[in-house]
Amino acid sequence: MNNFQTDWLDKWAKYTPNRMFLREHQRDVKWSYSEFNKRTNALANYLVSQYKIKKGDRIAIYSKNKSEHVVLFLACIKIGAMLVPLNFRLMPRELDILINDAEPKLFFYDEDFKDHIPKLSSLAKVEVVNSLNEITKFLLENNIESVFSSQEIFSEDDPVMILYTAGTTGLSKGVIITHKMLFWNSINTGLRLDLHSSDHTQSFSPFFHTGGWNVLFTPFLHHGASHTLLTQFDADLILQLMEKEKATILFGVPTMLQMMADSPYFNKVDLSSVRYAIVGGAPMPIPLINIWHNKGVFVRQGFGLTEVGPNCFSLHQDDAIRKKGSIGFPNFYIEAKVVKEDTTECEPNEVGELWLKSPVVTPGYWRKENETKAAITNGWFHTGDLVKCDDEGYFYVVDRKKNMYISGGENVFPAEIESYLYTNEKIKEVAVIGVKDEKWGEVGKAYVVLKDQYLSSEKEIIEFCKGNLAKYKIPKYIEFLDELPKSEAGKIDKKKLLQMHIKSLNNNS
Repeated sequence: MNNFQTDWLDKWAKYTPNRMFLREHQRDVKWSYSEFNKRTNALANYLVSQYKIKKGDRIAIYSKNKSEHVVLFLACIKIGAMLVPLNFRLMPRELDILINDAEPKLFFYDEDFKDHIPKLSSLAKVEVVNSLNEITKFLLENNIESVFSSQEIFSEDDPVMILYTAGTTGLSKGVIITHKMLFWNSINTGLRLDLHSSDHTQSFSPFFHTGGWNVLFTPFLHHGASHTLLTQFDADLILQLMEKEKATILFGVPTMLQMMADSPYFNKVDLSSVRYAIVGGAPMPIPLINIWHNKGVFVRQGFGLTEVGPNCFSLHQDDAIRKKGSIGFPNFYIEAKVVKEDTTECEPNEVGELWLKSPVVTPGYWRKENETKAAITNGWFHTGDLVKCDDEGYFYVVDRKKNMYISGGENVFPAEIESYLYTNEKIKEVAVIGVKDEKWGEVGKAYVVLKDQYLSSEKEIIEFCKGNLAKYKIPKYIEFLDELPKSEAGKIDKKKLLQMHIKSLNNNS
């Protein structure tokens, strides 16, 4: 497809120039579609003229959620460059891995993180490293008038973004996001959620996640709707803004909705404008669903992943209780099948691996040909999730990818944590599992075997992790054992470890 591009901002700037596109709460500024398009054009022109940015170049951004992300991303759309949003929660050691992999031509950082910049050895290979303030002027300066005329020919398969997600081995992989993925994800989302141009939401999911961009933000842009952008999650503030701005849809993970339900503002605010809350990242507990339903806000459980969509499944709010635990049906333009080890399809209620096929499937992982081939067969993406489909066609997630657990909506892979803990000279063996936690859903528990000549403590192991692992990856619990349980094949038996944890809870209750 020639000259295919998802420059939806430019279209709405022509159709509804004065309609609000974006408001940033932190700086209390807002822009119409027309105004934001002019500013994005000016930035695109600047990136091309000043830095010779061209189609295929990568631009990395290291910041909490700000409007600079949005204007930079939409400028990349116009140029044909790729935005690489970096996880600001990662430590310099972890960020170096991503930067070396993406090889960005430009790197923009928020001044809040300037102390981290000298610690990033990977930046020595980046042509230009600048403060985000260079982008800010295009958002806030007065009287910016600009038209951007690209001579590039765009294909639907051209990349627009690289989003890093941890793999089952614990090594980060860059998922390539294309124009085609954005388009069909928006179509799927609009059809299932009945999106329209009068919709408004508060956006607080981090932009280094597909959830920050593609659950609601890019579908809302495609439909000419509006956002209020928050730097981070704040339960009290979001509830107040939802009432004040008459939000129509809410998106969050169960931990967030629990924190909002616990807020003193929850029973005070009027949320009658909200059609429903979209929940993903982990199953929503039934008692929490009931709390929101009693408030008049219906819950739609969703399911997706960075590599596909991410809006793949949706459970209608009418089925939230009747089909508790279900992720619902595949969205409109998504094929799903449940397969056995031999790749033949499962019968109803038989557990197997979920495979998905759709225009929203990624073309692959950035510069990882082998991993791409292993993940995709004839267009079918192997999710690694074990699911079942009941007699009515409703899907249920039975188990997660390998040993992954989800802490506060963040995917955590024990292999990465274990790999780092093995760099501690005192540790002989270690195994990390996810255990239930009232606040975060799940947290890490590390079982540690020390070398004979060493002593250590829970506090010492946790301190060893600080500064080298993101906070959400640091195990909350450390338990020392003389040896780890093993299977007949000699592998560490994590199921046994989980049983040990549950038994210890029962003994202490």
